[in-house]
Amino acid sequence: MRTILRAVHLDKAYVTPRGIVSAVEDITFAVSRGEFICIVGPSGCGKSTLLRLLAGLLPPDRGHVYVQGRLLSGPSRKIGIVFQKANLMPWRTVFDNVLLPLEVQRMPQPEARARVEQVLHLVDLTAFANSYPRELSGGMEQRVAIARALAHEPEILLLDEPFGALDALTRERLNLELLRIWEASHKTIVMVTHDIREAVFLADRVLVLSQRPGRITMEVPISLPRPRATDLLYSDAFNALAQQVRLAIR
Repeated sequence: MRTILRAVHLDKAYVTPRGIVSAVEDITFAVSRGEFICIVGPSGCGKSTLLRLLAGLLPPDRGHVYVQGRLLSGPSRKIGIVFQKANLMPWRTVFDNVLLPLEVQRMPQPEARARVEQVLHLVDLTAFANSYPRELSGGMEQRVAIARALAHEPEILLLDEPFGALDALTRERLNLELLRIWEASHKTIVMVTHDIREAVFLADRVLVLSQRPGRITMEVPISLPRPRATDLLYSDAFNALAQQVRLAIR
């Protein structure tokens, strides 16, 4: 499979009142087109910093990020990103929240509205197009955020703990939704999560980061069959992989 995203020797540090704090150090890995990668590690290990480096939202202190073989020097239309907070505009409907990035890009209205209808159908929110964020559950808000990130048809979708604030049952349901969206859209996904079982359930590979400064200490291939259903969560194979990732974090 062709490499679509590549990180090469990434370092990033921050200046704090207590001095310079190194967030990530010497991160190198590649992601193939259509692959689903999850990144896990202990709290404060630099997972979110790494995702922002991959998105072009932060410049690395050392190293480079390449998208489709080209050096990434800032935010790119080839990359969509979803954060833990949906950050929807409360005065705009679901439809208009998803439309916003296309308006910023000055896409012609007929094309933009057709695109919004397409992604709302993909995330199964067509019936809520005219609803406002206050009328939505937390899980629905995150699906709107995913739709907004997909609206401009990025090649890569980066997810920074998008379900971290949700209850366990909602999170499980949205994991299934995310797999459905991934299989339907054929996007490449890199997702940060602190939930080991979520990572194993979703990913083709799990990258494990060390304590800060975050370094990749292990890469765990997930050989579980697809499509995946929730009964997989109770299988011996699943539990063995989850245990392998858990021990790697420790």
